[in-house]
Amino acid sequence: MTATSFQGASAIVSGGAGGLGAATVRRLHAEGLGVVIADLAEDQGTALATELGERATFVRTDVTDEASVVADLDAAAELGDVRFAVVAHGGFGVNQRVVGKDGSPADYSGFTKTVDLYLNGTFNVLRLAAARIAKTDPLPGGERGAVVMTASIAGYEGQIGQASYTAAKAGVIGLTLVAARDLGATGIRVNTIAPGTMRTPIMESVGEDLINHLTSSIPYPRRLGEPAEFADAVAFLLANQYVNGHVLRLDGAQRFAPR
Repeated sequence: MTATSFQGASAIVSGGAGGLGAATVRRLHAEGLGVVIADLAEDQGTALATELGERATFVRTDVTDEASVVADLDAAAELGDVRFAVVAHGGFGVNQRVVGKDGSPADYSGFTKTVDLYLNGTFNVLRLAAARIAKTDPLPGGERGAVVMTASIAGYEGQIGQASYTAAKAGVIGLTLVAARDLGATGIRVNTIAPGTMRTPIMESVGEDLINHLTSSIPYPRRLGEPAEFADAVAFLLANQYVNGHVLRLDGAQRFAPR
């Protein structure tokens, strides 16, 4: 599949209203795809859809709710053949040790909520999008479409206090190859991006001193990754027909230290 196959097709992008997701929406729209901006952030999502105009629409979405994701796919079908899904939603993370310094165990609800959003929500989008993509006619070569999920390098090198987030993102990493194998006979590819320290609205809010600290361990380039670089990676993974079951680290060779 090449970029020309984007013409006449559509995609849903969870978390598409801001940060990495919004950059992805802009890139895919520029490539000719119809794009559904699937997010809870109604004002931002509506504004982005208005900015892009034709072939873009916003649907308020809870990724953990089946009916909500089905509504995204229905909206995408109005924009073209549903062939692509990008799972790029963020939200919250609970920073807590397994056992706190005071001896108390980690809050279990914080763990389950984080896993529900980042892992269960990702699987929910994956399964529903893949089922819809499977109904499209195959392209030359037999491919029907592709899904790109988002993990994190924390899924490989979780830092102290990141048990819930790391478990969720490690789950996405582990899901990648299994899903690619499950869906291979259907002509659907599945890949994942594991970003490092990226420029997002949350990251920009932490202040320059902390950003300098976080980027000091990046061999090269020693800076935050840009949302447009994430979007470039998404476009590559959606377009390159022979990349499947792969987790792409997008991190400037960064490896997280314990803290």
